[in-house]
Parts: sequence; structure tokens; C-alpha cells
Amino acid sequence: MENTIQKAMFSEMKDKDLFKKSQKYAFDYMDKVMDRNVFPSEEALENLMHFEESLSENSTDGSKIIEMLHAYGSPATIAQLGGRYFGFVNGGAVPAGLAAKNLSMFWDQNTALQVLSPIASKIEVIVEKWLIDLFKLPERSAVGFVSGTSMATFCGLAAARYRLLKNLDWDINEKGLFEAPKLRIITSKQAHSTVVKAVGLLGFGKENIEWVPVDSQGRIIPDEIPKLDSSSILLLQAGNVNSGAFEDFKTICAMAKEVGAWVHIDGAFGLWAEAVKDLKYLTLDMQHANSWAVDGHKTLNTPYDSGIIMCEDREALIAALHMTGEYIIQGDERDGMYFTPEMSKRARVIELWATLKYLGKKGIDEMIWGLHKHAVNFSKKIGSVPGFKVLNEVVFNQVIVQCETDELTNKTITRIQKLNDCWVGGSMWNEKKIIRVSICSWATTEEDIRIAVNSFQKALSEVRENVS
Repeated sequence: MENTIQKAMFSEMKDKDLFKKSQKYAFDYMDKVMDRNVFPSEEALENLMHFEESLSENSTDGSKIIEMLHAYGSPATIAQLGGRYFGFVNGGAVPAGLAAKNLSMFWDQNTALQVLSPIASKIEVIVEKWLIDLFKLPERSAVGFVSGTSMATFCGLAAARYRLLKNLDWDINEKGLFEAPKLRIITSKQAHSTVVKAVGLLGFGKENIEWVPVDSQGRIIPDEIPKLDSSSILLLQAGNVNSGAFEDFKTICAMAKEVGAWVHIDGAFGLWAEAVKDLKYLTLDMQHANSWAVDGHKTLNTPYDSGIIMCEDREALIAALHMTGEYIIQGDERDGMYFTPEMSKRARVIELWATLKYLGKKGIDEMIWGLHKHAVNFSKKIGSVPGFKVLNEVVFNQVIVQCETDELTNKTITRIQKLNDCWVGGSMWNEKKIIRVSICSWATTEEDIRIAVNSFQKALSEVRENVS
């Protein structure tokens, strides 16, 4: 006999009213998101207090839950799907990818094993082949689908740790880290914070990092790299998080390969330059690395979340993320859990597949080249406005802007955010405060760039008036 809550849920699954309402609100959101304020209004933020309540004793009507989310949740979102969010390196969402994610959410697949989700297993096999082809990686490479580059870098370093220790006759899975041969971690002084996080999580110790000086654009200086050996893990960047600069992969990978060092490339947003005819010079010879981390939800504009680890040493990746259990039923094609730290995970590969299929190679080239052109356009326009200075060579999608003083830069950032015509964030560059502009959305237009430049100009003017 059905209990009360079970009966209610069966009813909601059958009559679909709850889902129809959710879809209606989703379409309403999409109709407005391109033109609305980029950051939530003060009223929208204050209305989040409606979620502050104790868990109720009794069940709540599903329809009221969806109404509440739309009434108070939708206005408090960041308009990331629009074209004027330039803060963190967050992409928009290609419509086909967003629709595929919506459908796959109803599938609610666990992609750990082929037997749990044959469709996810098949799509993972296909997307692995597509990515290997797109990035021109060795055919033996393995690909895992994780939440983001943070986790992808963790996986790449775990694979490196396994392989280098195995080469030194130490099986970390059996013997652990205690008394293990010491491995070296070498990276740039401009390495992303997630790289440092992965180093800490894997037990290498942040204090043991050998830091390498960088040039004016944030690139590792090859001649400053300490002498490498077969115990070295070298972490490089495809796209500096501030300047967008790329390392000299050709020179550095050759140095590492000669002595058996492992090279991991953090290419969260920049690795996609390899897929663009007029930008692939930036990633020249990056294929000679051992592992690569990249996001789909940044430059490729897949919905969140979509991270990718790629590793030329398939055995090392699987061994580093090993999983066993007598109850596990191995498939005859692909079991996703062997390529990621998680066992249970959602079918995020579906929207990645849909985005890649929708765009095709030419569409990927066109979309990403468009992001670069907008960055160059913004750089030229803002550089001609008195009071602003562009500090970087705009090689990809990042623009670093600075005012005359740190105080003026800080106040201008705050004012731009208050005007809410676009949204940007701040960072530090050569010990100076900067405005960091990241152009990552397919939806950005020339008009968006014009509006953003005008907003910068207005913000600086108002700040100066208040200061005087």
C-alpha cells in the first residue's frame, strides 16, 4: 500500500504540472536574461532571506517550491548566459548544450559503470575520441569527465605521482607516501591557485614547490627552470588567468622529455586555442606534455559543470584513480569511474557531447576566434580612453586594465559593479591592482563591448568627481 508522500510523488510524476511550471519559469528566465542587469539588484539579494527557514515538519507542495525558486532565486542569479559578464572566466551556454543538459537531468543517470548507464558510457567513448582528435593528442590518451579543471589537475598530478614513483620501483597504491622516493614539483610563480591546492591535496607539500620566475606577461622563463630529472613534475599554463599568456611548450616539453620528467598543462580556458586555426600557434607542441586539464564550461560554453582530464598514459591515470569491489560489474566498453576520482557522478558528458556536435570543428573555431576578436576590440577601445591603460598583450580572451593608482583602480571596479551594465572583477599584477576582463560568452556582441567601455568611462569619471 502506498504511503502518503509516495502517492503524492507518483501523482506529480504522472500529471507533469510541476514540470510544466518549471519549464515555463525556465523559458521566462531565458527571455529576460540577455537584457537584464548582470549582477542581482539589492532588492533581489535582500529577498534571499525568504530561504532562511527551519526545515518544515510536514511535506511542502512541489508547485510552491518551484514558485519560490523562481520568485526569489531567478532574480538573484548572475546573468552568465548574457554577453556582458566579464568577471571570472565563466562561459555562457550553447543552447544545444543547455537543452541536452535539461533532458539528461530527467534521465538522472549515474555514469560510474556501463551497466548503470549504457548511453553515458557510449557518449564518453565518442567524446574521448573527438577530444583526442581536436587537440591532436596521442591516440592512446585517456579522457575523464570531472567537475572542473581543479579536479582535472588533481587527476593529472595523481597520474604523474603514480607513474614517476612506479618508475622508481615504488607502488604508491600498495606502499603509500611514507618513505616514498621524493618527487619534485616545479611551476610558475603565476600558477593558478587550484594548482597549488592540488599539490597540497596530494601530499607533495606546498613548501616543496620549486617556483620559476616569469616574464612580463606571466610566462615561465625556460632558462630559469631548474635542472629537470625523472623525479620532476612540471606544471605549465595554457592561458595565464590574468594576462591569457601561454608558455613556450615547444622548448619546455622538449627539455622535460629528454630526462623523463612529467609535464602537466593547466589549460582551463586556453587549451581550446589548439582548436582555432589562427590561434593554435599559442599551443605549439603542447601535445608533447603528459597530461592536460581543460574546462568545457569556460571557453567552449558548455553548461556547468564540465571539466576534462586528458592523459597520454592511460595506465597511470586508471591506476592512480583505482577502484575495486566485488559487487562491481565491469562493462565491455567503458566504465566512467576508472577515469575520475568519483564513482557516482552525473552524466555531464551529455551536454559536452551536444555542444561539440552542435558546433562542429568550424563552429568551435568561429566561436572562440570571436571571443578573441572581442577581447582585442575591447582592448583597443578602452586603451584609447584617458585614465585607462592596458597592460598585457591580448593573445586570447583576457584583458588587464589599470587606472593611474591602486586606489583609483579599486574604486573604479566597485563603481563599474554598481552601474551593473557589465560585471568585472579585480586582481593583482606585478604587485599592482588591476581590472581583469575575461570575455568568454558566445553571446557577447560588439554592442556589449561598446556598453562595457562606456560603463568603464562613466565609472572612472564619477569616481574622480567624488574624489575631487
